Amino acid sequence: MLRERQSPPRDIFTTDPWNLSARFHVKLQDELVAQTETMFALANGYLGMRGTIDEGRPVQEPGVFLNGFYEFRPITYGEHAYGFPRVGQSMVGCPDGTVLRLFVDDEPFVGTEAEIVSFHRTLDLKAGALRREVTWTTPTGKRLRLRTTRLVSFDNRHLAAIDWELSLDNDDADIVISSELVHPQPLPVVAEKDDPRLAVAIAGRILEPAGRDCDELRILLGYITRSSRLVLGCGMDHVLTTDCRYVTDFNVEDNAAAVVFKVRGERGRSIRLTKFLGYHYSDHGTAEDMRTQVGWTLDRAMSRGFSVLLDTQKTDVARFWARSDVEVVNDDPRLQQVIRWNLFQLLQASERAEGHGVGTRGLTGSTYEGHYFWDMEIYVLPFLVYTNPRVARHLLKFRYDTLDRARARAAELGHCGATFPWRTINGDEASAYYAAGTAQYHINADIVHMIRKYVEVSGDDEFMQRYGAEILIETARLWRDLGFFSQRRNGRFCINAVTGPDEYNAVVDNNYFTNLMAQQNMRYAARVVRAMKADHPDVYEGLVARTGLGAEEPDSWDEAADCMYLPYDERLKVHPQDDDFLDKELWDFANTPDDHYPLLLHYHPLNLYRSQVIKQADTVLAMFLLGDQFTAEDKKRNFDYYDPITTHDSSLSVCIQSIVANEIGYRRKALEYFHFAATMDLSDIGGNMRHGAHIASIGGTWMALVYGFGGLRDHRGKISFHPRIPSEWKALRFPLTIRGRRIRVEIDHTITRYRLIEGDTLTIHHLDEEIVLTADAGDVSRPTPPPLLAEPLPGPGAADPGRPHAER
Repeated sequence: MLRERQSPPRDIFTTDPWNLSARFHVKLQDELVAQTETMFALANGYLGMRGTIDEGRPVQEPGVFLNGFYEFRPITYGEHAYGFPRVGQSMVGCPDGTVLRLFVDDEPFVGTEAEIVSFHRTLDLKAGALRREVTWTTPTGKRLRLRTTRLVSFDNRHLAAIDWELSLDNDDADIVISSELVHPQPLPVVAEKDDPRLAVAIAGRILEPAGRDCDELRILLGYITRSSRLVLGCGMDHVLTTDCRYVTDFNVEDNAAAVVFKVRGERGRSIRLTKFLGYHYSDHGTAEDMRTQVGWTLDRAMSRGFSVLLDTQKTDVARFWARSDVEVVNDDPRLQQVIRWNLFQLLQASERAEGHGVGTRGLTGSTYEGHYFWDMEIYVLPFLVYTNPRVARHLLKFRYDTLDRARARAAELGHCGATFPWRTINGDEASAYYAAGTAQYHINADIVHMIRKYVEVSGDDEFMQRYGAEILIETARLWRDLGFFSQRRNGRFCINAVTGPDEYNAVVDNNYFTNLMAQQNMRYAARVVRAMKADHPDVYEGLVARTGLGAEEPDSWDEAADCMYLPYDERLKVHPQDDDFLDKELWDFANTPDDHYPLLLHYHPLNLYRSQVIKQADTVLAMFLLGDQFTAEDKKRNFDYYDPITTHDSSLSVCIQSIVANEIGYRRKALEYFHFAATMDLSDIGGNMRHGAHIASIGGTWMALVYGFGGLRDHRGKISFHPRIPSEWKALRFPLTIRGRRIRVEIDHTITRYRLIEGDTLTIHHLDEEIVLTADAGDVSRPTPPPLLAEPLPGPGAADPGRPHAER
């Protein structure tokens, strides 16, 4: 039975389709404080700030992060072996400029200790800003009102700003505002049952001071990371507007800087402070260079002013919603609020990530050390391909930029071609556990799969010529070298000692997902290379010069792909997840306590490896990604076998199960899994939202909506729809960007409407019917197909033991 979801308490969190709001309540606990730091986090893909309270108290997990800003950390093994990475990377927290401490008559204002009259804190999803309004009474009876607005700019990715306004309602008071830039504390030590998902502590000082500049209300600080030698510049500047008398002071030390405003507050008059923050870093510039660039960022912000920054932010966010909003018409407004919060997290994680990847928690927390995994390609990039292909291109270009490191890693492991890292920031492997890290070779095919989807959906052939083809060649070489033609399997091409997406079955032979993805990787590489040789001989010659491509190589890839061994069990009529999976004993779900999930925190890996138990969708994921390789009956039989023995201990699982369940007619299960994916964070299903948002699961939520209920399929570049919305919904609406055109799809229970809203003619398919959309055609309507109704067959394990517990 699926674990019960706990919605945020409605007496604290209000329901609004365009806002996520919290109001003060006596039930506010430390745990909820940490959750709200994630709920109200702001980011732009480069700069991220957790949603901490401005006064700095109460705070559970503060954090200001820059994408790709990391420190090296030694990886310690009890026993070292050849090829084990010796050095990892951990995302480093930057000096926190969100702090604005307030003192009234020399007493600090702390929200949880004050006599609060009213409190509202709102993440405005239309404005892309975090607002707070609080009114309180001091012990001496003075009533004050504070309004703040915080934003992290999408227009200038190095910039954040806070607009702060205090009003004294009934009496004068001495006001002190300490605007601070505070050096971060060391990364937290793993303490929660040795949870491997949390950040790893690095001993000693990480950021070494590298100069400072002070000029009136502006302070600029420089730092250099101790080992990675990345150079950081950060700074703050201020504008104070008030009719009250005031004086200013400042203090700068290695670990903190503060600009202090001492104001004689007068009844009925306001004190408005605008704080601008700039962050830059580089792997080659000097500290002086970085401080100079921060100064330029602050100059630009000061000249424009906060109101212009906020208006620009609203415009940028409006463009996002125009190309990305998914509307579900139903009787529960909370669902639309959840969907939009999820989509906003994807915007925040990716919009200005150029030159970098997208981490598993974006920039909302340090869990998984800010590393990029396969999550980026399989779960985040589909959303970006269809809503913001510019950003999708940047993320795939990041993989190309690390190709030389992937080549070096392959050579270290004794392979040809390139081996992309399982987890990384700078392109080097940072996974300390090879069984669930390096052995997941499928990441190479995952990257190629998304390159193919991007090129086919966007029409960006130039990307393939400049960057993509080189990755295709090197990954095809890896697969051809990694596998072999097995005499024991009648010459079939086998790939041994790999781990698929399911990390509860590691270092196995012929993982079905891996073999199928590798087959597609090699076939696609051979096809692209031949087409390039025929159609673009100059580009082909350059590719040969860069890669040393041999004329015989494409044929060898096709040969391996044609002979690929894809396990199949004739008795059960299913694809075994690997060679030995069906020979293992079923996991004892009936006697597994509910508080022992996720299993990885309570059982030795060997106990998991010797059992039929699955952490997350594996073969089922293959049926979604390469769905045209399976019949409808294949999908149903495999789903019926694997779903009951899947724990969903990873947040990446339920969205995929929802999509496939939808396709085979399991409507109740599809909707149930969708709700778990959509509310993974706001219902805190894994109990770890406080450590950051589950960005991949959020991307999977969009996929469950558009691929699942919207019925989108894009195999081999053919765009088709087979819509199937739940009976509980009245309609589903969403936009898509395809080959430079934008369409809008609207589905209800009787009619599906397609409209071309931007661009020229576009051909799509409704079921098997070809439809040509034109700019002047208006809505093109077709009947929504009747729902396919089916019931799951009994599986091999306990009935539906799935419990999403959100590892990643």
